[in-house]
Amino acid sequence: MPESDRKAVTQLLIDLGNGDDRVIDQMLPLVYDELHRLAGHYMGRERSGHTLQATALLHEAYLRLIDQRRVDWKNRAQFFGLAAQMMRRVLSNHARDRAAGKRGGGALQVTLSMAEGVFQQPTVDVLALDKALDELAKFDERKSRLIELKFFTGLTNDEIAGMLGVSTPTVEREWTLARAWLYRALNGAH
Repeated sequence: MPESDRKAVTQLLIDLGNGDDRVIDQMLPLVYDELHRLAGHYMGRERSGHTLQATALLHEAYLRLIDQRRVDWKNRAQFFGLAAQMMRRVLSNHARDRAAGKRGGGALQVTLSMAEGVFQQPTVDVLALDKALDELAKFDERKSRLIELKFFTGLTNDEIAGMLGVSTPTVEREWTLARAWLYRALNGAH
């Protein structure tokens, strides 16, 4: 995304936070391609015939994002961070609904390639990921958030650092610890 668009998104988010709902139509074209790319990245690796498509994931997450009334929008990174939470919720809800319909079988699988190859298995049950992130948040909210941002948004370490209010080296250190914890949690060693 060009720097001018990044600044435009930040200003539109601030305007949205100040109650100007008219900016929603201006913002969508600026963020759509990036959100679609992110959604397509991990949905594209799902089994064929998957009932949830990248566009549907993007639209559901975007609708939830713009409906947030208690967010004090600061910048683009915050927006994409919240987009990560929304996509996680949509995927988790979809997996729960699907699993409930099949008595626990056929849970939605998502790729963890954005987790920098730390996992030996190519896919992970999104319900297990959701549960693990919730468990991690109980004792280390920041590491849980960091995993969420890495997995669902593809933000850079610098952007994540700005969003979490820490330095980039802190993000890099905590990422090493967080991914090791998550690997253990998802592989039953936790």
